[in-house]
Amino acid sequence: MEISKWIIAFVAVMNFGGLIADAIVPVTARQHLWNPVWRPHAKFHNGQTMLMGIIGGSLSLTILFGWQPLTLPLFFIAAGIAGSYFVAMALAPAFPGTAWIDPEFTATTGRPLGLAPQQLVSYVVCGLVIIAIVLATST
Repeated sequence: MEISKWIIAFVAVMNFGGLIADAIVPVTARQHLWNPVWRPHAKFHNGQTMLMGIIGGSLSLTILFGWQPLTLPLFFIAAGIAGSYFVAMALAPAFPGTAWIDPEFTATTGRPLGLAPQQLVSYVVCGLVIIAIVLATST
C-alpha cells in the first residue's frame, strides 16, 4: 500500500494547486481571482473553492501521515478527501452557464490534447486516485 499512499499524497498536494493557479500565477490568476470582469459573488466562490482544496489536501495528508500504521479504511478516507476536489472539478460543467474557459480567454488558453487545462488535470488526477485504490486493494 506504500505506493498508493504516495500517489494519494501527490493528489493531496495537488489540492493546493487551486490557490496557486487562481490567485498567484499571473497568467492563470487573471482568469480567476484577479479577473476584473468577475462579480464579487463569483470571486467569493473561487475563494471558497481554493480554501476547500487547502483544507481537503491538508486533512488527507494528516490522515496519510498522522497515524501509524495506515489502515485500508483510513487510506480510503484520505483518497476520497483528496480526490473529491478533482471529482467536483470534473463534474462542475454539468451545471448550467458554466464553462471550462471564460470567452475572453478562449483564444489565449492552450488546449492540451484538445482539453481545457483544468479539464485535463481533473481527469488525470481522478485517474491517479483510481490507480491508487486499485493498487491498494490488490496487495
